[in-house]
Order: sequence, then structure tokens, then C-alpha cells
Amino acid sequence: MNETDSLLMLHRALRNARLGRGLSMTAVATRSRLSRTTVSQAFNSSVPPSEETLAALAPILRLDLETLLTYRRACPGPRSSNSAPVATVKSAGRVPEDDAVFEARYRDYLKTRHGQLTVVGLDLRGPAASSWPLDAAYLSLELADSATQAQRVERAEHALRRNNRLLIRGLAGSGKTTLLQWVACAAADGELLGPNDGPAQPPVAFVLPLRTFARRSEGLPTPQEFLSAVGCPLAGAQPSGWTDRVLDSGRGIVLVDGLDEVPERMRDRTSIWLQELVAAYTRARFVVTTRPTAVAEGWLAASGFRELTVRPMSRDDVTVFVARWHTAAKASTDDSEVQAHLDGLENDLKEQVRAKRDLSLLTTTPLLCALVCALHRDRRGQLPHDRVELYEAALTMFLYRRDHEREVVAPEGFTLSEKESVQLLQRLAYWLIRNGQTEMPHGTAVAIMTDALMSMHAVAQQGDATQLLNHLLTRSGLLRRPTPDTIDFVHRTFQDFLGAKAAVEAHDLPLIARNAHDAQWEDVVRMAVAHAREGERVELLEAILARSHEEEYRKRLALLALACLRHATELPPATREKVEINAGSLLPPQSWTAANELGDIGPLVLDLMPSAVDTPMRHARYSIRTAKTIGGDGALAYLKSFSGTQDLWARAGLCAGWSDFDPDEYVAQVLAAMAGELPNVHLVEDRQIQAIRPLRVTKVTFVGDHTLQAIGRLPHPERIKSLTLQGNGRVAELNQLPTLFPQLEELQLEACRKMRDLAGLETTSVSQLSLIGSTMLRNLGPLKRMNGLRSLRLLDLERLTPGRVPALPQLEWLDVDHGGFLTMLDRWPGLTRLSVQGAGFLRGGNFELPPRLSHLDLWNVELEAACRPWFEGLTQVTDASFGTRSGVVAPLVDYFPQVRSLRIIAIHGSIEVDVRPLLELSELSKLTLDGFTRVIGGEAFAPDVIRIEHS
Repeated sequence: MNETDSLLMLHRALRNARLGRGLSMTAVATRSRLSRTTVSQAFNSSVPPSEETLAALAPILRLDLETLLTYRRACPGPRSSNSAPVATVKSAGRVPEDDAVFEARYRDYLKTRHGQLTVVGLDLRGPAASSWPLDAAYLSLELADSATQAQRVERAEHALRRNNRLLIRGLAGSGKTTLLQWVACAAADGELLGPNDGPAQPPVAFVLPLRTFARRSEGLPTPQEFLSAVGCPLAGAQPSGWTDRVLDSGRGIVLVDGLDEVPERMRDRTSIWLQELVAAYTRARFVVTTRPTAVAEGWLAASGFRELTVRPMSRDDVTVFVARWHTAAKASTDDSEVQAHLDGLENDLKEQVRAKRDLSLLTTTPLLCALVCALHRDRRGQLPHDRVELYEAALTMFLYRRDHEREVVAPEGFTLSEKESVQLLQRLAYWLIRNGQTEMPHGTAVAIMTDALMSMHAVAQQGDATQLLNHLLTRSGLLRRPTPDTIDFVHRTFQDFLGAKAAVEAHDLPLIARNAHDAQWEDVVRMAVAHAREGERVELLEAILARSHEEEYRKRLALLALACLRHATELPPATREKVEINAGSLLPPQSWTAANELGDIGPLVLDLMPSAVDTPMRHARYSIRTAKTIGGDGALAYLKSFSGTQDLWARAGLCAGWSDFDPDEYVAQVLAAMAGELPNVHLVEDRQIQAIRPLRVTKVTFVGDHTLQAIGRLPHPERIKSLTLQGNGRVAELNQLPTLFPQLEELQLEACRKMRDLAGLETTSVSQLSLIGSTMLRNLGPLKRMNGLRSLRLLDLERLTPGRVPALPQLEWLDVDHGGFLTMLDRWPGLTRLSVQGAGFLRGGNFELPPRLSHLDLWNVELEAACRPWFEGLTQVTDASFGTRSGVVAPLVDYFPQVRSLRIIAIHGSIEVDVRPLLELSELSKLTLDGFTRVIGGEAFAPDVIRIEHS
């Protein structure tokens, strides 16, 4: 396979997968979070897509990433679509021989020098654990236009190809330096070709970390000093005038890292230096990085720089980063057992990041992701439950280790210890918490710093409050300026962690307890328990439990106290037991009402719910409802744990109500993992219709106003045996149904508001038909030609009288809610089962049952109000079901004297049932009681006769 074939096969694989899934290019762009241009280039460009682009596309298109990467590696080297002919380059012809020889050495040096990704400040397992091969660990960043952040987002490599001058702002640890390393290595490999580059004149990168120049007595370097200024050992070997020729030809890429690491007094001088370089070398490319607040917006606008901001990592970015971190870790060892262990850690961490809010909120930058990966490995997969160790490790890295180990010395004029930084940040965080704010005015922050300096003499000697605040904004990595006049924390988690520490130190436990019901204080309460001493913990938890009389907040407070236990390293047994008893009856939920109430409490509940393994099967359906009500990544991970359940109600719950989740993810994580034939799969959105393509679906419910054409786009319609249309106001006729679903056996039309006629059904194989709430339906004539129809359900059909239902001698089961049907039972002589609903049925005269009927269902009927007997020959009924609102069951003895199997269901509300009167049923061999809060007299029946359920 030659190189051209590889690119063709890559494009063909992407195109076939997209068409096979029925996705438009826009849909692919939306789901992959790539720009429309990036997606178009991946499918059509002569330049192979990047590994990051393929990693984003593979899960959307259901393709194997390794196969795509194999194609890409065999592709020809990238050629820029806008590359100018060599003849148009100012320095026409090839690079001079001496320059070419030196550049080859220099490119090898760049790939070696910058080919390792190093996380400065992370040393959990020694220096080697903080460094990985760049090509394995690099993650493409998303950049947003600073002026239109919500509208224009693109991947970093594409921004670099389309812009000659970029100023990139990003928080500490957001990957700015790593991005420049990647650019240097990509240029050394002949990638990132610009309009002045070509095979004979490849780009040349110059990496200039400004922090090294702050200590340089000679000041900022001239182009001829670029290599010597950064300590490149090849500086003395460069040909005379080489740097000038590279930059003047437009092949140079000047990578200036860390404006924020230049002392403030030097930033104006740095601006002039950059402006002079740009003026001298107008065709060279420049990329400058800085933290957000170090320089004002538009700082380099006069020189034509476009400003972009590094966006927080998306959920998909985090997944890719975790995979690459572990891939890099495996590459550092030849031990197969260690590699297998790392595979297990990778999968476990992906699940934890998805399931645990604490981690998902924290892992928003490569630095924090690397910290989590390292801690997870160092603790052999056991991340700290109380979060304190995780946050403290992050604070140490942000506030001390990174600047110390990068030898960044007081760029803002301040040198603070980690303890001093924490104390100052605590004051800001606590003000925000006390005042219920997420941002504070800049003037208020300065006032807080002024107060702090009065008791911090060593810090006060280094500068005033405004300078101190600017230092924290620029160097802490935890503060930012969302507007010119306000300050906030980049992570709410750190605000709550630091603010809770300040509250405990200020003895403000009553304040915390008074606000414990507020969801915004949830993490503050938990972190306060973690920071507090034993006696303080008892005081705080007792104060929270003392509010249990507040009915509105009782459940939330009980569950919050329970959640706090995992942060309480020391606690008297009596207090722990009190907290556990107070919340014990709430989890897992044991009714639909309880499930909904817990769902309304929010994500806190997911942290406390018992696992699928520890949840009784009869309660699984309620736990699933709670998780779906809460939603989000944590809920998806929790629902996935139930994919192996065999409980029919739980399986049905997993297949319904999933429209709030990403459909592709839900199918891959939950539905695809369910063994056996899937229950009825509910579809609300068109995206769900295509997402179920990998599944073998035979039963499906369309919820909402889908057209018949949209329904016809269901993957593999020939497999569908059961179809339900629910709440549909667009489908009015069914003539196309036999063609769309040739194997259809069961059809239910529920609240189909425009359905008037059933023409077309007579040519189907439907044997079970349900018509519910379709108020415009009047004509059931086609039913008399449905010779295979065995079951018919007719409920809430306002315009349909019993007389319009044709005689169906082959019908075996009839389910109705109109008393008039009882006068016409002779039209359906083959009935073996009859289901009736509504109290009016039992107030009529005597009716004769069809001779073969042996199964009778009475729903929503109260027997004590009925006339007895209302049927002749009830002795023929051997199977019966009865739904009750009152729990009165004694009349059943008179109605069904020969019944053998009896099912009694509680309809709504909390009711109890006394089954002792049923002992008179001499033939009774199976009694099922479902949904009652209490069963009286059950012990009088043999264990193999009575069964109690809670569905």
C-alpha cells in the first residue's frame, strides 16, 4: 500500500462511516466539537488530519482509532493547500547548503530538547514520572477568540496554520508551554507549512521562554542571539546571518513563552522588542503566550496579533488526555504486568472522572488532569475520598512548586510562601461565600488585601495591596478577572475548599449550619467537616441534624450529613451512628415518589446511592429514575452499572427517558452493554434514532411529533416487531406502515391526535393492537380484515362507541373502559381474557361471559360499591388481577370463588391490605401483592403461595 492509497483509504473509511450513520458534516462537527472547517478538511483535504482530529472523530463514527492512525502514519507528509510555489519565495531556490546542514542538526536538537512533555511541580514518583514523550501525551487545545468566545472556537493547530501572529492567553497549567513545544517539534518534522514554506524550505522554530531572559544581564536577545540566549549548544555552529535569512524568508516561527513570567517593569520593554521584531520580519510567524491578566487586552493589537484564549478541557478532551497519559506511562516500561496494571488504571480513572463530580469539576486543564492521573497511579487506583489531599497537592503545585522549579523569581515583585498565599486566598474565598457571591468588585478585593497586610508584616514590606492582588491574579493560577472590575476563582471547588477552611478557623460553624440547606453551600459544608477538628465536626453535624424538623429541607440535610462522613477522619461512634440512622431509610429510594424527590435534591445523591450490586433488585427501577432525574456524567456512569440487571422494570427504565443524555454515549455506555433482547427503546429526538444503529432493536416507541418519514429512517426497520407512537400530532394515516415495517406484530397508538383512520393495517401481520387516547379516531373498519388480530386494547377513545368495533371471532384478549362493551361480548366469542377499567362496570345487570374466558382483570374498581353478582358463571375465572385504591379485597371471595391465581395491585398512594379474608378461596395457589406499604395476614398463607412485590 503506497502513501497515496493510505490517504484514499483514510478518506474512504471516514466517508463510509459518516454515510452509514446518516450524519451530515454539520452533525459530525457538532458531536465531535470540531469546527466545520476542520471536519471538512479531515474528509477531503490532501493534508492528512491530525491525530487529535481522528481521536475526536473515531467515537462519533464508530471507527477504530488505531486503524485510522495506521492509515495516517502511512500517508504522505502534509502539504499545505495554500503553499506558494517555491519561485514566489523571497529567497528563491533552495536553502543554502551550509544553512541546510545546520538546520538538519538544529531540527534534531529541537525534537530531542522539546520532545518530552514535563509537568513541572509534579514529582509523586520521582522526576521520571513527570515527563513523557510529547508525541504520545500532547493534547490538542481548543482556542476561543477573546472578542467572541462563545461564537468562534477552533483547535490550536488550525489557528496556527491560519494566523501569522497570535497572542494566546491561558490559565496556569492550561497547556500553553506544551503547545509551543508541539509547534517546535511539528515544524522540525516539516509540518505546519506556511505560505513561504515548502519541501525545499521547511519552517524553522525558535523557542524563547521569557523567564530565562529575566535573569539575563544583556536583556532581550537579538535574532542572532536567539539560540545562545536559551542555552542551545549549537549556537556557536550556526552560519553567519542564518537567523536573519530564516526570518526574512518567512520560514521562521518565533515562539515567545510566558509574558506573565517577565517582571512587570520589563513588560513595556518586551512589548517594544516584539514590535521591532515584527516590523523587521513581516513575513515571519509569531506566537506569544501569557496568563490572562498579565497584560491588557489589545496589548499587541497594533502589531497585528490576534488574541485567543485557551478553553477549559471538554469531557472528551479529558478522556483523550487520560488515555494518552497512560499510553505514555506504558511506553516507559517493558514490564507486561505493569502495562496491564496501567490499562486497568486508565479504564478505572475514566469511569471515576465521569462518575465523581469532584473530579469532573477539577480536571479542566492538562496540569490538573496530570495531577489526578499521577495521584491515581501513586495510590494504585484509590483517589482520596475526602478531596483534601487532592486539593492540597494542587495548591502546592500552583502556589509554590511551579514557579520555584521553573526558577520564576518574583515577576510581580512579591515572593510568597505557600502558607502566605493560602491565607490571602482564604480571605477572598470566605468573603465570596459569606456574601453569597461568585464574583467580587476589584475594590473590595483590594480592601481585603489591605486588611490582610496589617497582620502580615513580611508581605507588606514587598508592596501595597493593589500590587499584592495583581500578584495573586497573575501567579496563583486560582484567580482571574472576568471583567476589568471584578475578581473570581477559576474553580469554584477551590473557592469552597479555601473558604471552608477560613470559616472553620474563624469559628463560624453556626453560619455554615444555617446555610447547609442551600445547594450552593453543599461543598462548603463538606469541606468544613474535612478541615474541622473532632469536636468541631461533632458540633457542625449536630447543628445540621437539629434542623431535621424543617420538612422542606429534611431529606437534603440528612443526606448532606451522611455525605460529610467520608470527610470525617475522626468522629465519635455515637455521632456517626446518629447520622447514618437519620439518612438510612432514604437510600435507595423505594417508590416512584421517593425516586423523584431524591432526584430533585441533585448530584449530591449520586455520591451516596448504593452501587448496582448493593441495590435490591426490586429497588433498582427507582434508583434508575433518580439518576435520570439528576442527569449529567455522574448519572450516566451510575446507570451504566445497572446494564447487567435482569429486573424487567429496571431494564425498561434504562431503555426509556434517555433524551437528556448524549445519545451516542448513552447507547455505547448503557444500552449496548445490556445482555439479551432489549425492552422497548424510547426515542424522542432524531439523534437517538441514528444512535441506536449498532443495537439489535426489535421494540421501539417514538415519543412526540415525528413524521412517518422520520420514523421510516429508523435503522433496520425490517427487524421491528413492536412499534408505539406516543403523543404524536403529525401522523394521520398508516398506509406506509406495511412497507416500512414488514415484520410488525404489535402496534400501539397513544394520544395520536390526528389519527382518524386505520386503513393499511389490514395488510400487516399485527396481532396486538392498542388504541389509547386517539380522540379523532372513529373508524375501525379495517380491523375486520385483520385475521391475525388476537389482542385489542381500546381506552379513552371519545368518538368511538362500542358499536363501531367489528365482530372479531378470532380475538382472544379485549381491554376496554366503556361499559357498553359488556352488552356485546357475543361479538368476540373467542375471548380468553377480558380487562375492564372504571367503577361503572360493576353497576350494571347480569352479563354472560364468553365460554372460553378464564382470565379477568379489574382495574381501578372498588368492589364494595358494586352490585353482586354482575356476571353469570364467574366460576369459570381461574386467573384474575385486581387494582385497588382502598385495599378492600374481601368481596373477591364472592366474585372469584374458583380463582387459582390472583394478583392484587395498589393503585396510587400508600395503602395497606388485609388478605386474611382470601383464605376462603379454596383453589387459590398463587397470590401476588404488589405495591402495598403493609400486608396483614400474609403469614397465614404457605410461603409458596404468597408473593410480595414493589413495582
